[in-house]
Amino acid sequence: MPEFRKDPVVGRWVIVAEERGTKPYQFGEGWERESSFPCVFCPGRESCTPPEVFSIREKDTLPNERGWRVRVVPNRFPALLPCEPLHQYIDGFYERMSGFGVHEVIIETPDHYLDLVDLPLEQIEEVLRVYRERMRELGEDPRLRYCLISKNQGEKAGASLPHAHSQLIATPVIPKKVQEELKRAREFYEEEGRCLFCSLLEEERKKERLVWEEEGFMAFVPYAARFPYETWILPQRHCAFFSEIEEEEIQSLARILKIALSAIKALLHDPAFNFILHVAPYPRSSENYADYYHWHLEILPSLCKMAGFEWGTGFYINPVVPEKAAKALRQFIKDKS
Repeated sequence: MPEFRKDPVVGRWVIVAEERGTKPYQFGEGWERESSFPCVFCPGRESCTPPEVFSIREKDTLPNERGWRVRVVPNRFPALLPCEPLHQYIDGFYERMSGFGVHEVIIETPDHYLDLVDLPLEQIEEVLRVYRERMRELGEDPRLRYCLISKNQGEKAGASLPHAHSQLIATPVIPKKVQEELKRAREFYEEEGRCLFCSLLEEERKKERLVWEEEGFMAFVPYAARFPYETWILPQRHCAFFSEIEEEEIQSLARILKIALSAIKALLHDPAFNFILHVAPYPRSSENYADYYHWHLEILPSLCKMAGFEWGTGFYINPVVPEKAAKALRQFIKDKS
């Protein structure tokens, strides 16, 4: 059974999940999409996954059968288990918790051959609506503190199956990286009386790191980008929780996400990438995240590998100047528009 273990040196929680070591891995040398059949995410193989917990479907179709457009299922090889009671233990010098949590797969399309960027805008909007609805529903569980949605596309980005999908993991603790972001955002708010991320938007609109603006959203390469062509997308409306995104914002977000991913795909020859949706924790205490946090999406192309210096220091070495990366992306988009 999975469990959380707390590192006593840096206070970081680690999930120990032996079951994850048995998951299938369909990438490899000479990999092609055709070789991955039979694909468990394809229509007609719904019985090969755990029963769906949510879906967007054609009218008059039944759960766990054909007819879905976006489908959410529990991960067959979960890092955490929703049926596990939430317990905390002091183990002498160490601290651990039972492996309670939620680990789901969001299957973005029935079409095995299309990636997210290739989908029509209406389908990308549906994927984003599913993100919103799953975050909302899981927020009703008082044991959960945080919900992260991420996408791993391609072998180098850590994907194990080629069919387009995202992952959701909800945890009873706030991840350390999120705590660091929250701390800095809160400090800035207390010092300046305004949101750090709203200030970033104001600043980047004037700079050459701007990639694109769509109604209500901005994409830019961050000033201290960790990776080549790293791109952030932020809503211009201050909002801490993706679960509060409005319908017209979903449409704009789908457009700018497709624009940014299309530029990255074309310029970088279809690289593997991750994207990560950073949101505020579920409000379980008097802490008012809505004042000072701002949800955002980070796109991280997998063009560099972390090596000893990075792991040992926490520094990143980015071989591409952020301003040059933004210029290339911006120029590509302008040429195509």
